[in-house]
Amino acid sequence: MGAAPPSVNLEPCRFGGLGGGTSMSEFGRIPAGEYLERPIGIMVCGHGSRDEGAMTEFRLVAAGISARLPDYPVETGYLEFARPIIREGLSALVARGVRRILAVPGMLFAATHVKNDLPWELNSFMADHPGVEIRFGRDLGIDPQLLEAARDRIAETEARAPTKVERKDTLLVVVGRGTNDPDANSNIAKVARMLWEGMGFGWAEIAFSGVAFPRVDEGLERAARLGFRRIIVFPYFLFTGILVNRIYDQTRRVAALHPDLEFLEAPYLRDHPLVLDAFVERVREIEDGTPAMNCQLCKYRRQIIGYEREAGAVQEGHHHHVVGANHHHHDHSHTPRPFVARPDGVEEG
Repeated sequence: MGAAPPSVNLEPCRFGGLGGGTSMSEFGRIPAGEYLERPIGIMVCGHGSRDEGAMTEFRLVAAGISARLPDYPVETGYLEFARPIIREGLSALVARGVRRILAVPGMLFAATHVKNDLPWELNSFMADHPGVEIRFGRDLGIDPQLLEAARDRIAETEARAPTKVERKDTLLVVVGRGTNDPDANSNIAKVARMLWEGMGFGWAEIAFSGVAFPRVDEGLERAARLGFRRIIVFPYFLFTGILVNRIYDQTRRVAALHPDLEFLEAPYLRDHPLVLDAFVERVREIEDGTPAMNCQLCKYRRQIIGYEREAGAVQEGHHHHVVGANHHHHDHSHTPRPFVARPDGVEEG
C-alpha cells in the first residue's frame, strides 16, 4: 500500500468520515504554479456492464467528449464488470505524460458510486502516485441540457407513433435506475415533473428498475388504471444494458394485458449532443475550480430520515469482487484511505 502524501488532509472532519474538510487549494500537494503548468488529461469514470452494447455506447460518449476537447487526452475506466478498470484508465493517462487529471463521473446522479466508490478509487491512485493530482467533477444531475435531450427523445417517439394522441391524453412514465440513496431517487421525481409540465402531458408517474419502488411493472400497472389513452415509457438512463432491456420487456408484457391502451417506448439519452455538451461543462467546472455539488440532502453528510445511521459512514470501495471482467483484481490495497475527494472540491478525512 502506498503511503499517503504528507500534505494530504488526514484530520477528522466536522461531519465525521464523509463531511466537511479542507479545500484542495489549501492542501494542494503540488505548488499552484507548478500544478497549472502540468499536462492535463480527462478521465471518464463509468460503472461498467456485462452488456457489450452498453460499453460501446459509453465509448461513444467518451469519443464525443474527446472530439469537443481535442487538446486533452481522454481515457475511460470502470468500477466493475469491464476493462479498463479505474486504475488502469488513470495509469494510461499517466503513461501519456498527464499529471493533472480531471475526472468526471459518467453517471446521471450522485448516489453511492459518485459519493463513495469513485472518490475512494481516485484517492487510492493519488496516494500511490504522489506526482499526480486528480480533481473530481460532479454528476450530470438535473440539468437543462439533459432535460432538453430527454424532451427530444420523447418527441422522437411521438413522431414515430402510428396514431396522433394529444399530450393532455398522454401519461409519461419516467423510469430511473433505482438506488439506496433517497437523494438520487428523488431526482427522478423532479425530472418527471419538469418534463410533465414542460411538455404538457396530462400526467406523469415514476418507476425504478431495481432497489427503489415502485418497480417498473407495478408502476405501469398503476399508470394503466389512470384513464389515459397513451402511456410513454422513458428510461432516464445514459446507456443501454440489462436494466434498460428489462424495462422495455416489462413494458411489452404490461401492454399485452391492456390492448385498449397505446404504450410507446422512448429511447434513453445515449450520446445526444446535449448530453455531450453537459459532460464538457462538467470538465470545464473542474478546470475552473467550480464543481459545486448539492449536498443538502446527502445521507452521508446529514442525518436523513430513514438513513440516520449512514451519516458519517467510512468511505471505501465496494466493487473488488467484480472489478474488471467479473473476477478478483488485486493489484492494489483494499484498505480504505482516510483522504477523500468530493465533487465539491473538498478534501475530507
